[in-house]
Amino acid sequence: MIRFRSGRPSLSVVVVVYDMARELPRTLRSLAPGYQQGIAADDYEVVVVDNGSPVPIDPAVLASFPGRLRTTRIDPAPPSPAHAANVGAELAGGELVGLLIDGARMASPGLLARALLARRLADRPLIASLGWHLGPAVHARAETSGYDQAAEDRLLAELDWERDGYRLFENATLAESSSRGWFAPMGESNGLFMLAGMWSALGGLDEAFALPGGGLANHDFFRRACEADGTQLIVLLGEGTFHQIHGGAATSGRIGWDEMHAEYVALRGRPYRPPENERLYLGTVPPSVLPQVEHAAQRARQLRNKTEPA
Repeated sequence: MIRFRSGRPSLSVVVVVYDMARELPRTLRSLAPGYQQGIAADDYEVVVVDNGSPVPIDPAVLASFPGRLRTTRIDPAPPSPAHAANVGAELAGGELVGLLIDGARMASPGLLARALLARRLADRPLIASLGWHLGPAVHARAETSGYDQAAEDRLLAELDWERDGYRLFENATLAESSSRGWFAPMGESNGLFMLAGMWSALGGLDEAFALPGGGLANHDFFRRACEADGTQLIVLLGEGTFHQIHGGAATSGRIGWDEMHAEYVALRGRPYRPPENERLYLGTVPPSVLPQVEHAAQRARQLRNKTEPA
């Protein structure tokens, strides 16, 4: 087990929540000491920000979390989670700050320990993980595959994920922003970590991204971080986050790419492109993850062949 200094936590994980009574307990379980491997309870904290949910988070759900937990509620709150993410970062006490801008995402068991280890590899690390959607299709197309919350509840019960969280990889689909896999540029990271000082230097997420769900606020934050001087992009191999279906603005398809991209172009004056920083990889590959790694390698070869001259 990796050990870190006592007192102030080394890592803070900000989780933004809106109307996620069903999903939040599983998200918190996936971030809890015991489930998270290779990291002690005192080494990190979770910061939950309720972004104006119609019904506030059940206090019993928060009280049951066995580790360090901070919570706050924004009410009234804007439709975008960007402000809530920045509020969470302000509350964070850790030197390294992680962000789950969508609180419906469950973490793989080694995500936090690997993020802390990656912090040691560079002076200005940007630590990214890929995102998956639980089930046979991305959630914007879940209806056509017959996948809904009831199907997801059955899937998670069958997987016995609390005993082996890496089994989530066996029944998940890469999110569109992560569809190129580990070995090619990603559009964003839904489990993103950076030093608190870097977050402050970037000014946090741009709250001008006002669409429900944030539009491309997370993409923009990731790209700006990649473009900052001295950034070393570190991609966590064999780790990730898993989106639970809940009717989110973007993940359900209620707000499409064209609308989100139009807002990005209006704010930045250019089309969005995934950053192409050189990637340093850190991680292990449990057996359940091997097929995903194989798929990622095949995908990277396909993309490379498309760009090579005939």
